[in-house]
Amino acid sequence: MGSPEDKGARERTAAPSGLLAAAESEGKKARGLPPVHLWNPEFCGDIDMRIARDGTWFYMGTPIGRERLVRLFSTILRHDEDGKYYLVTPVEKVGIKVDDAPFLAVAMSGEGTARDQTLTFTTNVGDVTVAGAEHPIRFVVDTETGEPAPYVHVRARLEALINRAVFYDLVELGTEEEHEGKRWFGIWSGGVFFPFMPVEEMAF
Repeated sequence: MGSPEDKGARERTAAPSGLLAAAESEGKKARGLPPVHLWNPEFCGDIDMRIARDGTWFYMGTPIGRERLVRLFSTILRHDEDGKYYLVTPVEKVGIKVDDAPFLAVAMSGEGTARDQTLTFTTNVGDVTVAGAEHPIRFVVDTETGEPAPYVHVRARLEALINRAVFYDLVELGTEEEHEGKRWFGIWSGGVFFPFMPVEEMAF
């Protein structure tokens, strides 16, 4: 029969298969994203799954190479008020590690100009989000390196880190506006101005 330790190891190894089956089943029922915000299953512990800063998903230290599997996992991902990330189904909830943001914005398209501009982002897992009041863009600047990290809200508490190539495109569309008594460089989308950095602090 094997020891309890062996049984636990087998359960941890098999867990993603069960999660995938549940994600696929619930996605079909919902004809889209499963309603993970409505589920409150028992917490079943953490599993050895990690999302790297570049958007790569790892299971037990090995990259998950199949895009379909990553997409399915992403549909049952939830970021709770405790600041932790979980994969959730109607019957179980397991914790995973996320190095930065869970998604990566890999493409952007724009319509209009200046205040009438609308920017649409596509993530590495296929989500499409239109930046605006409900899906804000935020910028974080590392105080030590000065390196900017731009993010766009995707859904619920889930964000996408905007990759470097898309960020350069974003900067090209930026403009200067008055914000909190200063001139700021930022970006318009969906009728909202998202400030990036005070003009006086810009190095580019």
